[in-house]
Amino acid sequence: MTAALAEKHTGTVLEPVRNTEPPAEHRRGRERAFDDVPRWQIYVPLGIYLLFTLVPFYWMFLFAVRPTGSTSLLPWPMTGEHFSKVWTERSFAVFFQNSMIVGVCTLVATTLVALSGGYALARFDFRIKNGFMLALLCSQFIPGALMLVPLFEIFKNLQMINSLGSVVIAETVFQLPLSIILISGFIKNVPVSLEEAAWVDGCSRLRAFCAVVLPLLRPGLIAVGSFAFVHSWNHFLFALMFLSEQDKQTIPVGLNTLIGADSVDLGALAAGGVIAAIPVVIVFAFIQKWLITGFSAGAVKG
Repeated sequence: MTAALAEKHTGTVLEPVRNTEPPAEHRRGRERAFDDVPRWQIYVPLGIYLLFTLVPFYWMFLFAVRPTGSTSLLPWPMTGEHFSKVWTERSFAVFFQNSMIVGVCTLVATTLVALSGGYALARFDFRIKNGFMLALLCSQFIPGALMLVPLFEIFKNLQMINSLGSVVIAETVFQLPLSIILISGFIKNVPVSLEEAAWVDGCSRLRAFCAVVLPLLRPGLIAVGSFAFVHSWNHFLFALMFLSEQDKQTIPVGLNTLIGADSVDLGALAAGGVIAAIPVVIVFAFIQKWLITGFSAGAVKG
């Protein structure tokens, strides 16, 4: 960068003024480089990606809305018989309610615990801090299937088998390591001086955190909470192992019941898949701005 020295008519020399903007020729060069890229090199890969992404969803939607026995590639005439069948006859209304309870409870528990643990890692120094962080990272390499037997024994001794609380606890435990690491990164990006200013004004540490830090963590909390909800909504293994009664099962287990030993009701299975996908689509449609902002904030070193 260049420095321009300006001198007043009185002979006083002013401070150097730094030019923080890139030269105009550099900006024009970058714009020309982008404009010189053929548009087909951008649109063709994007089109192929969208094709592989959207065709399976269209195929599922097609089987869900067309009548049984139809081979049409267009969703016309449309029917709601498959949705009515899975919602009433196959107890998907109960499965949907159970999945919503598990998802919301996991979201709340994961966010609260990760918030307290992330703050401790971001603001306090203790002897085993690095080892604790390493343990959190290493825990992500442990498959959930390896923990089924010990978890089953623990919940059996606590008389929590066939309870939605067992699934919530298991999902929360497996979501916490990554959530704590992400939240600690978000908190590190908030300057400590903001909290110190609140302390000087008479706020306690808790009040300063709630008044100053917590509002700035909204994108990060939304990102962590949304992934906790979606993971618990889609997870199949814990619900299959810890829930035995039909009125306690979740949507992934309910979808598995539609697959018989000799035949598969494709229409009902596709309708159940559409029902299972609707909440996830709605969640990401409403939080995509916060999600991008949250991960951008977590990716910048404070």
